[in-house]
Order: sequence, then structure tokens, then C-alpha cells
Amino acid sequence: MDVSRNKEAQDKMSKQIIFNEGARQALLRGIDKVANTVKVTLGPKGRNIILDKPSSPLITNDGVTIAKEIELKDKFENIGAKLVKEVASQTQEKAGDGTTTAVVLAGELLKKSEALLEQEIHPTVIAKGYRMAAEKAHEILNRLAEDCKPTDRGILLKVAMTAMVGKGAESSKEKLSELIVRAVTSIAEAINGKTTIDKEDVKIEKKVGSSIEETELIEGIILDKERVNSGMPKKVLKARIALIDSALEIKDTETDAKIQITDPQNM
Repeated sequence: MDVSRNKEAQDKMSKQIIFNEGARQALLRGIDKVANTVKVTLGPKGRNIILDKPSSPLITNDGVTIAKEIELKDKFENIGAKLVKEVASQTQEKAGDGTTTAVVLAGELLKKSEALLEQEIHPTVIAKGYRMAAEKAHEILNRLAEDCKPTDRGILLKVAMTAMVGKGAESSKEKLSELIVRAVTSIAEAINGKTTIDKEDVKIEKKVGSSIEETELIEGIILDKERVNSGMPKKVLKARIALIDSALEIKDTETDAKIQITDPQNM
């Protein structure tokens, strides 16, 4: 009975509930720690971050990579950190870039909202103000934006090279940006006067052992399969194509068989 009571007491001690000012401060500390860590990588004078990985240290200035690796000891601060991680993940998923900027902006907006709360402004009023500001920001950005067509090769190359900064491929950004622009423009389609691109039309195959400089664009289909028989040709020109709705591998027999031979000629 004493053991059971001790366990119940430990369970009660391990559970903590914080609210109001304490909860806000814990969340803001977690958000601030992530935002400040990512902030040092931003801009032309941004620095790299070294992440201690089990296999080997990782050097990066990619916002989403850094945010995902941060784990805080305080569980309430860690909730705030997870909120910022979600911002980075959503930005990466929707835009493919700009995760560092998104994390820093989120951190600053939340920090400013704390100052507004101290002035006894209701959270719904603050949220409404931020939504109005977002709409105005969209309006200004749309006014400043320049149209880019698939034929504007120079602009597309600059966009591709900028997006590669901090992704570990900067040493070969000229070659890779050329391949990327060729790939994207080749799948661009004009539908109802608007250029659309389906990213599913481009597949990336990774091969272990080769360098970035050996990357190439193949305008066709790659079947990453070994020849099932050494007698099959390695190269066929002007081949006829068969569409087969089944696996190309040799299947195992349904029943096991054992064959004994007594002479090499029996083979």
C-alpha cells in the first residue's frame, strides 16, 4: 500500500500546469531561443551552425534543418520551440525556401505581441491586426513583384542560384542552376494563359558514390533496374517499347525443388 501511494504521489509531482503569464513567458522563451539560433545565419554576413549529429557534425545555415534539430530541456519552452518549427516546416513545404526569414519574422511578431498584451490589448485584437498587416504586405509585394516568363532564362538562373545558398550545393550552383532551369522550362505548360508547372513531372534519382559535378538531366525515363540476365543487351537503339503491368524481376517458384546431379554434363 505504501509503494502504491508513493507512486501516486510521484505521478502528481511530475504533472505541472501553468497558465496566464507563466505560460506565455515559457512559450516566448522557447520561441526566442529557436529564432535567435536561426537568426545568426540570415543575410550576407550570416554564419553557419554546427549541429552535433550521432554520425558526424553537420555544418549548415538552412533554417528548417536547424529548427528541426533544436530540443529544449524545459517542456513548456519546448512547446514554444515546436510552434516555430511548424512555421519553418510549413514554409519549406509551401514555398521551398525562406525558412530562416519565416522563423525570424515569427519570433519578432510574437515578441511584439507580448508588449501589446502588457498594454492590456486583447489577443483577438492583436491577431486581427496581424491579419490586416499580412493582407497589406501581400498587396505591397504584388505591386513590387516582376513578371517572370519561362523565356526569361537569366532571371530564372539567378532565382535557382539564390535558392541553393546554404543547401550544401553552392560549390556547383552554376551547373545545377542550368540543369534546374532546363528541367523546369521543359515541363512548363500554358493553360488558360497562365504558365503552370507540375513538380511531379520531374523525378530526382540519387546515386551513391558520385559527385555533384556528375549530375545530369535526362529528358526521358530512367528504369533503375539491373539486367536480369547477362545475355541481355546493355544498349538498344530505336527500340520498340512494351508497357508491362507487372514486376520485371524473376519470381521464385511456388514449390521448392531439389535436383541432384552426378556428372557435369547433367547441367
